[in-house]
Amino acid sequence: MNTLRNKVQLIGRLGQEPEIVTFKDGNKMAKFSMATDDSYKDKEGTKVERAYWHNIVITGGLVNVVENYVNKGQEIAVEGKITNRSYETKEGDKRYVTEILVGELLLLGSKQ
Repeated sequence: MNTLRNKVQLIGRLGQEPEIVTFKDGNKMAKFSMATDDSYKDKEGTKVERAYWHNIVITGGLVNVVENYVNKGQEIAVEGKITNRSYETKEGDKRYVTEILVGELLLLGSKQ
């Protein structure tokens, strides 16, 4: 059961072009937003659709895949874990961010 702790799997579309960050030591990180959708019927029987946005972070060798093959609007599947971090703005306000740290990535759909 330990492998089920803090595990998330999502299928969705990129909301923006991936941002590739290169660190001084040569390591890279990819960041982008990803939308997943859901639908249900309300009390009147009308179909309601909703998009949920997720902050995605990818490190290691998968960054090369993202850099070369992943674009805005593309459908992908990711598996990883939920992480949280906080930072302080210039005004001194504390902000909290929830991100998905990806361990596996699968390209879906047809080639663009």
